Amino acid sequence: MRRVSSIAVAGIGITALAFTTTACGGSSSSDSKKDKGVAIAYDVGGRGDQSFNDAAYAGFVKAKKELGVKGDDIEPSEGESDADKVQRLTELAREGHNPVIAVGFVYAPAVKEVAKKYPKITFGLVDDDTVHMKNVVNMVFNEEQGSYLAGVAAALTTKSKTVGFVGGVENPLIKKFEAGYVQGVHDTDKSVKVKVQYLTQPPDYSGFKKPDSGKDTANGQLDGGADVIYQAAGDSGSGVIEAAATRGKWAIGVDSDQYTQKGLAKFKSKILASATKAVDEAVFNLVKSVKDGKPESGTVRYGLKTGGVGLADSNPEYKKMTKVVEAVETAKKKIISGEIKVKTTP
Repeated sequence: MRRVSSIAVAGIGITALAFTTTACGGSSSSDSKKDKGVAIAYDVGGRGDQSFNDAAYAGFVKAKKELGVKGDDIEPSEGESDADKVQRLTELAREGHNPVIAVGFVYAPAVKEVAKKYPKITFGLVDDDTVHMKNVVNMVFNEEQGSYLAGVAAALTTKSKTVGFVGGVENPLIKKFEAGYVQGVHDTDKSVKVKVQYLTQPPDYSGFKKPDSGKDTANGQLDGGADVIYQAAGDSGSGVIEAAATRGKWAIGVDSDQYTQKGLAKFKSKILASATKAVDEAVFNLVKSVKDGKPESGTVRYGLKTGGVGLADSNPEYKKMTKVVEAVETAKKKIISGEIKVKTTP
């Protein structure tokens, strides 16, 4: 599938399998001329980040293979504004894509504006639940729960009693990762110190696409004694992983199972585990619901109980750590039962 920019998307037409129309999710003559299948508009960093955006792409690929749908996946532009996002989503809806899935909370204002103009098109919004309209699906996750498990693993793996957290941008969403991780560490071993650093502050979201900054920040934490670092930093996280692996220390991945990502294969032996979120599943489920003529609506939450978040254990070295594996599993059961309440703010 060809990837296109926001500039080129208006001029590209791709024949797609028509979805069954409904009052909420189908297309009509008032919304578009022809149904062109799903459209994925990526977040900062775009496809190839080995993490968040790639998870959305995986769901897109699965939908194409298993549901027979077609469509477009669209890259963000450098330094784009909300107006650019509005233009992108408008073009996709006007062309007849359905659903139109915006990957990332930064799209919330654009989705709110464009969804009003195209009530027959279903819009998916990943990582935000502030847009409440019949044709908008808010796909959100309990990131703090998977991060708590990462904290348990880090606390039991560290030898220096110092671990790190690197966030891409200091905003409420990434603070959830921090909160769960720090709680998991301290619930497991109060003596372990957690170094917390962010790469940028809003409205600067470039912290999600600065691998070099991620690498430098991780090296600073390693210099300060950290020997396990968890990152929630998008494409910048690859720099964190590189820094840790190069120095023989542990990194913990995020969003996707980063141990299995081809772009990180050189460093995978030092990726202890990954706090995952099923963005791929969320994308696939939304596409299927539209194709089936019963489009999702409202807020759809993915948590530990349903497998929407978790801790991937693909690294054979992690599986050998019996004490760590058992502790993580125990924590998982306690979170699901409600015995452990995981914080969403530090």
